[in-house]
Amino acid sequence: MAPTAFPSRDDFAALLNESLGGEDGGFEGRVVKGTVTGVENDMVLIDVGLKSEGRVALREFAMPGMKADIKVGDEVEVYVDRVENAHGEAVLSRDRARREAAWDKLEAEFTENTRVEGVIFGRVKGGFTVDLDGAVAFLPGSQVDIRPVRDVTPLMDIPQPFQILKMDRRRGNIVVSRRAILEETRAEQRTGLIQNLAEGQIIEGVVKNITDYGAFVDLGGIDGLLHVTDLSYKRINHPNEMINIGDVLKVQIIRINRDTQRISLGMKQLESDPWEGAEAKYPVGAKLSGRVTNITEYGAFVELEAGIEGLVHVSEMSWTKKNVHPGKIVSTSQEVEVLVLEVDGDKRRISLGLKQAQSNPWDSFAERHPIGTEVEGEVKNATEFGLFIGLEGDVDGMVHMSDIAWGISGEDALNLHRKGEMVKAIVLDIDIEKERISLGMKQLEKGAPGAGASSSAGSGLNKNQTVTVTVLEVRDGGLEVQAGDDGVTGFIKRGDLGRDRDEQRTERFQPGQKFDALVIGFDRSKKPNFSVKALQIAEEKQAVAQYGSSDSGASLGDILGEALKAKSEA
Repeated sequence: MAPTAFPSRDDFAALLNESLGGEDGGFEGRVVKGTVTGVENDMVLIDVGLKSEGRVALREFAMPGMKADIKVGDEVEVYVDRVENAHGEAVLSRDRARREAAWDKLEAEFTENTRVEGVIFGRVKGGFTVDLDGAVAFLPGSQVDIRPVRDVTPLMDIPQPFQILKMDRRRGNIVVSRRAILEETRAEQRTGLIQNLAEGQIIEGVVKNITDYGAFVDLGGIDGLLHVTDLSYKRINHPNEMINIGDVLKVQIIRINRDTQRISLGMKQLESDPWEGAEAKYPVGAKLSGRVTNITEYGAFVELEAGIEGLVHVSEMSWTKKNVHPGKIVSTSQEVEVLVLEVDGDKRRISLGLKQAQSNPWDSFAERHPIGTEVEGEVKNATEFGLFIGLEGDVDGMVHMSDIAWGISGEDALNLHRKGEMVKAIVLDIDIEKERISLGMKQLEKGAPGAGASSSAGSGLNKNQTVTVTVLEVRDGGLEVQAGDDGVTGFIKRGDLGRDRDEQRTERFQPGQKFDALVIGFDRSKKPNFSVKALQIAEEKQAVAQYGSSDSGASLGDILGEALKAKSEA
């Protein structure tokens, strides 16, 4: 009998591999089935057919927040991490086994776009972690609910459906959404509920949310929007002035859009419309009291009664304050008196006047200061064409630059006065409709028309009258003259100093020189205008009429000579 040969190292390795399933069928890195042989404290002993048993933590056999249901003899799947550790035990993992199995199942469900069940069990940055039967998924904060949720605690550790949005097995990433499930369910519910609703229907609902533009009301599984403009006929700045979250409201369905499943609600529609008969209640010309509710760039809104407001346009706010923001004339909640200017019941508009409810300062000024009255005021502004003077009653009058002073140009006259200076003037004209008062300052000067007892009408001067004038001042443009020794002053333009160009030279004249001139008219301030040229032409015509025309054989010079001789003898 041949001696028995002992197995070599290679033979022993081959036998071991054979007992473990061979080189190609090794346990490591695989999910295998095993039998529970014991439960000790928080560990479970499992036999997977290796020479030694493995231990798995008891918590790996339970869903988050739930108790493990495992007993001796149960067959379970585990993942073999290593065949033997330092203690000679198999290293097993139930979580890894569940995860591998879960990934296979989830990939199939993701491809078919079906819902999966999971449990929210933790918080991470930007969202939450969800256990999908072993696989861990990420739930973004925006995908928890349709509307932002402040406290997610009631949703944790509860099995519920999710929708897989994205998954990457190689990287181990899964993103799920709870919101997608809720929106789908809500859409199904809304479709069923909306079929039972109709426009005009009155229904009760609970206020779920309030925004700046309105409130969302739960109508029993479907929400409707109650816009702020449909809360009440009166002005509402914010919905929380009338309602609060949780209030039970009776509302009317105004509109239903079955395509978008949007419902518009109203509360004011259940009240009587205050605009009915508004034209009769607020006739044009009626003087009323109201409260300023809102101020804008273009005017102010005044509440006449709850639900009825009228607009006071900025142009109708003040007689005297022009180009001023309405907020500088009235303030919110101020009680004011207004006059009804126009009513349009169809468009729900009432035009009001604030200044019309007050006395017109232009009328009052005209009554107290008729034309010719002397007034005093402060220079409010100087423009290129005149001065604006502040007068009694908060009205302004204008002195045109030609009416500031005698004997100087309008531009020079404007430079004589500055803003803030107190001046005196005479009222020349008042136009109440155009809100204009024309003033004159030069009319108060000595010898000026309208000063003292002398005036154009009372000085005895008439148009086409020949008078003797005295030169007061010689200018480039003409002569400033005075009629008589103590009469009114007037002006002779350079072109009116004679018929010939040589006679029109102003340097021919000296102050104090006297000569005859013809009154040819009066300016807007009734100051007379004289002309030597017009007098020469008039005398020529008179001579021709007296001594005959040049057709008789006499020359024009002979005729003028005879006329001058006759005048000299006379």
